Amino acid sequence: MDILDKKYLERRADEVVEQLHAYLDAGKKVFTTSSFQSQSLPLLHMISRVDRDIPVYYTNTGFLFAQTIRFADQLADQLGLNVIALRPEVPKIKQLDREKRFLYASDPDHCCYLNKVQPLEPVLRENDIWVNGVRSDQSSVRAAMQVEEPAQHGCTRFHPMLEWDSRMVYFYRKNHDLPEHPMEAHGYLSIGCEPCTMKAFDDGNSRNARWFGMNKTECGLNTTLVSGGN
Repeated sequence: MDILDKKYLERRADEVVEQLHAYLDAGKKVFTTSSFQSQSLPLLHMISRVDRDIPVYYTNTGFLFAQTIRFADQLADQLGLNVIALRPEVPKIKQLDREKRFLYASDPDHCCYLNKVQPLEPVLRENDIWVNGVRSDQSSVRAAMQVEEPAQHGCTRFHPMLEWDSRMVYFYRKNHDLPEHPMEAHGYLSIGCEPCTMKAFDDGNSRNARWFGMNKTECGLNTTLVSGGN
């Protein structure tokens, strides 16, 4: 892998930091969400440079890998982040279909709505800017996004990492000595809830290992909660 110029990456990061400062200076209420994967690290590091009081939300669905929760705690410590765990309104034991199967097996879209979308909706109502780390190389849905666009509930989404790629993420992490998710070394390159995550199995998009065998590529945070989403 060819080495990326460190000064170039720092200039790109500085652009993100400057825009975050601009939102705060304008009196905007800013928050971010994170899946706490290795690819999340550059954005979290940039946020820690701006204001460590910016809330960093994730939803503890009850189905997350224990390693992910421990990694979130580790990063909160290491970067001084204000990490906040949200929980679903509907208890896990009630997330069953008529055959008493968990919804992730029979209706994964509704499972994601209960566990990811619904808990975040009050946060959008209370804030102005949602800093979201999607990248255009991750899926066709994300490739169609703009750097800034409206979200639901009057909030604006800011996608500062949209034009970054996995190579930029790798070298930024390397330059700043940032850790990797402990499961990545075991072949898990896109990590969500345990029942819907597999090891990477080809050289294509790592997200192919999510919701394998289902007609699904997004959890709803980047579809339902975009303005005009269903």
